[in-house]
Formats: sequence, structure tokens, C-alpha cells
Amino acid sequence: MSRGADGRDWRATTSVILFWQVAASVCFYAIYAVTPFVREEFGVSATLVGVMLTTLTVGYTLFLIPVGTATDVYGEGRMLVVGLLGLAAGVAGATIAPTYVAFLGAVLVIGAFYATAMPGTNKAVFDAIPEPRLNTAMGIKQVGVTAGSGISAVIVPWFGATRWGWQAGFLFIAATAVVVTVVFGFVHGTGSGSDGSRLGIRSQFQSPAYALVTGAGFFLGASLFTTIGYTILYVSESVGASVVFGGITLAAAQVAGSLGRIGSGWLADRLRAPLTVSTLRILILQTGASAVLLLSLTAVGTAYVALGLFALLGFFVLGFTGIYYSCIGSLVDPGEMGSATAGGQIALNSGALFAPPAFGFLVDTQGYDVAWTTLSGLTVVGLGLLVALYWRIRPADAHPS
Repeated sequence: MSRGADGRDWRATTSVILFWQVAASVCFYAIYAVTPFVREEFGVSATLVGVMLTTLTVGYTLFLIPVGTATDVYGEGRMLVVGLLGLAAGVAGATIAPTYVAFLGAVLVIGAFYATAMPGTNKAVFDAIPEPRLNTAMGIKQVGVTAGSGISAVIVPWFGATRWGWQAGFLFIAATAVVVTVVFGFVHGTGSGSDGSRLGIRSQFQSPAYALVTGAGFFLGASLFTTIGYTILYVSESVGASVVFGGITLAAAQVAGSLGRIGSGWLADRLRAPLTVSTLRILILQTGASAVLLLSLTAVGTAYVALGLFALLGFFVLGFTGIYYSCIGSLVDPGEMGSATAGGQIALNSGALFAPPAFGFLVDTQGYDVAWTTLSGLTVVGLGLLVALYWRIRPADAHPS
């Protein structure tokens, strides 16, 4: 497959894509950061706060299908410009919502336009980065997600605690997104589409290899989002540490996840194997280590042991996404990277919709040990699908059918 950037400017190209990803993730994860202020302003229950977060995820997931196909047809540059402007509009619109229902409408818009992120940025990486640096660039780009989440977690509460209120924080985020859009459009350009299939995601699942890796993605998404969602509660309720220490533990896992994304990409670029083979080997390692570490949480005795285990777990279970998308990209035609990525993200999101409430039910009825053991078992199922794909392909074949 061809690459648009040579070895001298791949860092600059990756930086521009990372720049966009950070800005988009700040917009998206601002909804998570604003939850206490929404509850206070609109007087809603904790359950309705959960409905707000579900609305965000549903909007994101539903729009992945049309956005993925549109990215292939019209080009990633154009879709990323439209996406970030739409995110800015949604974030700004949330500040003038007169009711909770109207606020939900703005949240749905934010989720819908964030659907441009993974198909667009992944296609941008595959189109522009030379193969010897591809996985490293993908890992660096994926750090934009955790970076954006962390930035929003600082900006929104800070503005919310001032006399300007959370609305000023949202307007600041929206204005920044507009500026980033202008810079991105100028540097990267809007580009053009390709002759990729207009059948979109449906055509991707006709490939058994693609079905296997995205099937594993469902279980990996379940592990990833459940770990993020229950770390603080587990550390405070089961281990007996403070909520503050639980927050530190989650932060350590996120930092380790960022390191894992970059480190695994760097390693994949240095393995002497075709792209599919090298990424699958690392995904298998990450998934197997995640299953073992999830099971080991049943034996945690102290807060500091929990901190260490979650940091290790973060490196693997939060650090797999870059390699996951690189593997998907190696299985499809470059012109169909947008729809292929969309299908992969739908698999991750589906795991996120299913697993956290099931995990919570097990915690309420059976306890954390059973819940972590079950999640480890689900991760093993994902591992089995990846191993099945690995044995299906020949080491010399980078593009199995």
C-alpha cells in the first residue's frame, strides 16, 4: 500500500493528526467531566446522568456506519474538518440548552460528530505514514484520546468552580476546536475521496479475518471500558482505600495505557514480519496479559498492590487500541479504511454497552471476585479469536482472506 509521507516528515504528519485527535477528544470527554454540574443545574438523578452518558455513546455508535462509508467516499480530510466543526457546535449548543432534554440533544450531536474521529484519523495515518513508522504513528495518535480526556477533566471542573461556570469552559473548548479545525484544514487539506466500496461496513464482514479481529474487539472493548468504569469503585469498596487513592490508581492506569499504545506501536514496527502478523502477535500478548492481570485482581490485599496491578493492566488493556486498528488496516484495501475502522469501533463500543452493567450486576449479587473472574474469562474468549486468526494466516501473508 502506498504512503504519502516519506521518512523525513512522518513526525510532522503524525503531530497534525494527533493535534486533531486531542481537540476532538476534549470535546467528547467534556460530557464526562460536566456530570456533577449537569446534575446540579437541571436537578436530575444519578440515573438520568447515566442516561446522558448512554446517549453520548449511542450517538457515537449509530453514526459510525454512515460516517465510515462517507470517509472512504469523500476523503478523511473533509470528514475530519466537518467532524471537528460539528463537535464545536455541539459543545457550544450545550451551553444554551434550557432543559435537560435539550441538553441531551446537544450530547447526541457531540456523539454523532465524534464518530468521524476513528475512521478519519486512522485512514489519515494509513494514507500518509510510511509502513516502517505506521504502528508507532498509530500509537502516538491514539494517545490523543487519553490526553483529550485528561485535559477536559481539568478544564471543565476548573471553569465550573469559578464565577464563569462550566458554560465558559465549554465555550473555551468549542472556540479551541474551531481554531484547530482551521489549522488542520490548512496543514492537512481536505483531500479527496477514493474508489472504495460504497457497501461500507457490510462488505468488510464478508472477510472471515475481519470478522475474527472485530469479534475479538467486542471482548477487548468490554475489558477496556469496564476496567475504566470500575477502578475507583473497586479500590474504594473492595480494597478499602480512599476515593482519592482510587482516582490516583485510575490515573496511573491511563498513563500506563498511553505508554502501552506508543510502546506496542514501536515494537510492531521493529518486528521482522508482515504487518498483519506483527500486529497480531502483539495483540495476542496484550490480550493474554490482560486476562491474567484481570484474574489477579481477585487476590489484591493492599492499596499499593492494587495500584501496581492496575498500572500493569492499563499498559496492556488500555494500550491495545493502536495495534488493533493497525491490524484491521492490514486486512482491508486502503480505500476502505474508513468503513473498516468504523466496524472495529462499533465492536469496541458494543462491548462497552454490554459489559459494564453486567459487571455491576455481578458485583451486586456475587462480589468483585466473581465479576473480575468473569471479565477475565471474556477476555480469554477474545484471545481465542485472535489465536484462531493467527493460525488461519501464513506468516508470509500480510493480507489474509
